[in-house]
Amino acid sequence: MTKWISTGVVICGLLVAGASLQAHHSLAGMYALGKEAKVTGAFKAFRLVNPHSSLRLDVKDKEGKTVEWAIVGGSVQQIARLGLGKTGGPNALHAGDEITVTLTPALDGKSPVGLLIAITYPDGHTVRFRGVDE
Repeated sequence: MTKWISTGVVICGLLVAGASLQAHHSLAGMYALGKEAKVTGAFKAFRLVNPHSSLRLDVKDKEGKTVEWAIVGGSVQQIARLGLGKTGGPNALHAGDEITVTLTPALDGKSPVGLLIAITYPDGHTVRFRGVDE
């Protein structure tokens, strides 16, 4: 009986560990690490959730059509530490603000998604999140 209980405990442990490993994703599988691109558009919103926040940006394509970009950022704590809330400070963002986002592009080079590197505001100041080599 002890053998069956021990085997059951080991199997449950392996299943839990496997689920955890699958839940965590690799950045290299989604983004062209080491590359950098810039998009300019109207800020829509931050989705402030852990472990990764996301920024929504409306960008006009070459034909003038609006494309919504989803740009993955840091944790809620990192966003707050940089002062990127809705109110106060020079780093506050409001819907419609025209900003330039430096990002690591999607691996396919076409999808409107990226990994946030920096935001440049209309007044020229830049808030940096990470370096291109990270």
